[in-house]
Parts: sequence; C-alpha cells; structure tokens
Amino acid sequence: MAHRSQTWLPCFGILLVVLSLPSSLARVNSENRIKTAVFLSPKFVLGPGSVVDKYYMSIDFPTGHIALKSFNAEVVDEAGNPIPLHETYLHHWFVARVHLRKGVEVPTYSEKFGFQKSDLIMVRNSGPCENSLGQYFGLGSETRRTATHVPDPYGIEVGNPAEIPPGYEEKWMMNVHAIDTRSVEDRLGCTECRCDLYNVTMDEHGNSLRPDYVGGLHCCYDQTQCRLRDGFESTKRSLFMRYTVKYVDWDTSVVPVKIYIFDVTDTWKKVDDTTGLPTKHHCLVEYDVESFSSSGLTKDAYTDTKTVSLSLPTGGTVVYGVAHQHTGGTGSTLYGEDGRVICSSIPTYGEGMEAGNEAGYIVGMSTCYPNPGSVEISDGETLVLVSNYSREQRHTGVMGLFYILVADASPKSDSLLVSPVAMYV
Repeated sequence: MAHRSQTWLPCFGILLVVLSLPSSLARVNSENRIKTAVFLSPKFVLGPGSVVDKYYMSIDFPTGHIALKSFNAEVVDEAGNPIPLHETYLHHWFVARVHLRKGVEVPTYSEKFGFQKSDLIMVRNSGPCENSLGQYFGLGSETRRTATHVPDPYGIEVGNPAEIPPGYEEKWMMNVHAIDTRSVEDRLGCTECRCDLYNVTMDEHGNSLRPDYVGGLHCCYDQTQCRLRDGFESTKRSLFMRYTVKYVDWDTSVVPVKIYIFDVTDTWKKVDDTTGLPTKHHCLVEYDVESFSSSGLTKDAYTDTKTVSLSLPTGGTVVYGVAHQHTGGTGSTLYGEDGRVICSSIPTYGEGMEAGNEAGYIVGMSTCYPNPGSVEISDGETLVLVSNYSREQRHTGVMGLFYILVADASPKSDSLLVSPVAMYV
C-alpha cells in the first residue's frame, strides 16, 4: 500500500534515522507529531508457480504507547523494486497484535499462528468474527492504491501498559500469502487457488477436501505448487514485504477508535429458529461465484449478490470504511438498519503492466471518510453487508470483507444523520 501512488499521505524529510536490523531495514521520519517507520519483513523465496503462506512472528514495529495513523505494505525485491501482481500475486497480508510472555522465544516464522498457546495471546479487533479475522490491518492485491490513514483527531491505540498483562510484552506478527504466477498455465486459476491446478486433494492439515471444494485457501497453502507451462525456465528470487507505519505518541488529544471487520459469509442469525436465541458468529472467509452460463442463468443475473445481516452491540461514529474483494468484485456496501448507506467501497482495476496498475487485477478500493459525526451506528443496530461480483466467469475462493473504524458516539449527535460520505480512490 505505501509508496509513490498514495498522494494523500504527507512526505516527511526533516529527520532520517537508519537502523540496522537482522531481518529488515527501517527508516524513521518525523515532522511535528507524525512519525513514519519503514520496515522489511523477513525474506521469502518464490519460484514460478510456488506459494508462500508464512506467519512471521515478532516483526519490527514502533514501540511505546502510540496511536496508529496508517499501515501500508507492498512486495519488493532485494533491490527495493516493487513487484507487479502478474509476477507475484499478493493474495492477502495481515498484521495482528499479540502479547508475548517475556523470556519466551518464538521462531522467525510459522506455517500457522498458534492462537491457543498461553505464551502468546492474540489481541483481537472488535469485530464479530471470533473464529477468524482477528487482525488490525490487512489487504490484498489492492494494497498499493487503497488509503488506510486514520483522520485526525482519531487513532488506533496500542502499547498502553495498562492493557498488557503482567509478565507479557506487546509484539506484532504478519501473515503473507503470495503466489508466484510466472510461467504458470492459468494465471487467474492459480490466483484463485483452483485445486486441480495445484493437484491438491487434502488441506494443509492432511484432511481430505470435500468433493464440492474446487478452489480456495485450502488448496494454495504454504509450499504448494501451481501447474506450469511446458518449456518454462525456473528462476527463484528473494522477496520482502515492505511496510510503512505512521503513528503519533499517545496523549489525551487523540480520540480512540475500534476496528470492526465484517465478513459476508458470516453464518450469524439474530434469532435461532430452534432456540430463539442469537447464534454465534462463524465467518467462513471465502466463497465461490458461478458464471451465469454454467449455473443456467441468463445475462439478466449478471451480478452475484451475497448479503448478510450483522449486529454491533455497541455503536458509535464511523470515521473510515473500506471493502476487500478479489478479481471479479464489483463493489461492496454496508447499510444501516433503516437502509441508509454507511459506506460503499468500489474496486479500481489496473490497465497496464507496471506495479500498482496491473491490467485485470484489483489495484485499489475506494474508501469512506464521513464528515465527523455524520454517520453513526446505534447500540445493537442490525447492519446489512452486500458484496457484488461479476458472473461473467467462475471465481473460486473470493472474499467479501468490510473494515470500519468506529469512535464513541459524538456527544453532540442525538440522531442518525444521513450526510454525504467522502470517498477516496
């Protein structure tokens, strides 16, 4: 996400400090209150058709009691050159906050993150997906052209000593899921994790896949291989995630926000038909989209629309919103209980070959920055999330996520206002 295309972010050049780190190169800039730190993830190596899906433990991150203002990331090579999506497809990345018991050593990376270990406690966002999606930040192919900045006076509070259990320290981890599509037989099929292209019949845990599972995360896990064209030349290369963190030192002028991540595949129901009680949130994360031809539909049903109802126990003022979709996505909207639009997020597709403008890929998602106090959610309000995909062709393993940042309700607001929402592409 963070590089030359994000013109809405200020440039800082007054103070430059270069730190030499074992697995990353960090730059820290500051001007006035804003500080900027640039890091590299541990190295990962990819060859044509190969997959990396690593959980990097205890990554470099700003320390202290701070307010996060943005987090941007992109894939680069050893020389720092941005890698285009048609060479290395960034399926997704996410960053999670954890509390690690002092004195406990963790590996540089792991194939899976051990959420249940008592030595490592995940500090989840405020969203309803208890079984997944606990990250603080995360995007995919759209990362370079999607705004993530938190507007003033708001910030995401981290590093508060009062929130860290005795004997623990705050750390951060990163998951990188990238697919090298050089010389592959079917580039879109590889990025959508079609099981036949990976010759996979079992998931990463050795469990047999269900017969109707034709593509998705369970077929493109770490160290799997997508089918290559005949006569290819295999060339491996070392890559990194370059990530940029903007933050300010915490003080009473910062208004804290909560992070909510919604999933259109959430199976939650407000009332269970058998018990009369609400069901638990269970987010499936991915789903398939059938083409109108294979599903027997006419072109009148050109769009696949998936909808889910969700409820927030505690509401507030919405200060930011953005969706996450895969190739084929045409946009996603979060509605309030009365049908008002809380945020609508539309993808931008690339038109060229250079990094950040790759033809056929989603290279950005529009974001919402409502006027302060203009878009509010009531306590217990039922929201409706809608995710749209084109049915022009079949898509497997797509996602329909929605991120919003919510602050405590404005004390001056005594009603739900419907005001224009600023959208940034």
